[in-house]
Amino acid sequence: MSELLLELKDIKKSFKNHHVLKGINLNVNKGEVIVILGPSGCGKSTLLRSINGLEEIQGGEINFKGKSLGGKDVNWQEVRQSIGMVFQSYELFPHMKIIDNILLGPMKAQKRSKEEVMVQADALLKRVNLYERKNSYPRELSGGQKQRIAIVRSLCMNPEIILFDEVTAALDPEMVKEVLEVILGLAKEGMTMVIVTHEMGFAKAVADKIVFMDNGEVCEVASPDEFFNNPKSERAKKFLSQFLTVG
Repeated sequence: MSELLLELKDIKKSFKNHHVLKGINLNVNKGEVIVILGPSGCGKSTLLRSINGLEEIQGGEINFKGKSLGGKDVNWQEVRQSIGMVFQSYELFPHMKIIDNILLGPMKAQKRSKEEVMVQADALLKRVNLYERKNSYPRELSGGQKQRIAIVRSLCMNPEIILFDEVTAALDPEMVKEVLEVILGLAKEGMTMVIVTHEMGFAKAVADKIVFMDNGEVCEVASPDEFFNNPKSERAKKFLSQFLTVG
């Protein structure tokens, strides 16, 4: 039986009078890859930010490994060690070398030794073909390289789940592939992930389950094959037809 890792129950979020999330329900099992699709502005990124405690919800419940992430006493610094997040904008410190960007979190938040983290960081940098750039500064790297470093930084915290928020949106087309290949590799190894993306081919290849959102609601949950070949909701059909027309 699958182990339930993350549970969202009736999540609601508003910005003033604008209802961004209108009662979202979603379960994520250990080792599962969930891809969230939908038009811009439908609430996908806000949902990820809410899971990571970067947005405060106005209703509902978020449970991680059976424990509620609601209330004022939640230690989000501790939670984020288990629920990692990789952003569209990399979030690397420009004044620090790549290796120092990677070492900072594990050493400061987890109090791990530099030697231990360095071994892990070196192995991960070799895996994403950036070991030789470990002493470079972010400004010396391409967008695709910086995004791969952001993924390595997250992995060095040994998270149980990683949230990816449009990580290829700011990249040139030729840089997209190198980032997506890293994420595909993580999926094959059983990393639990929730991914927001506009890359339809990637979504189809990596997802165990597609969650389609529109207007702050989950309209459809299906396997990739079912969603792309036989969408049930009219909104999903319209979304896919527009995408195919543009493509």
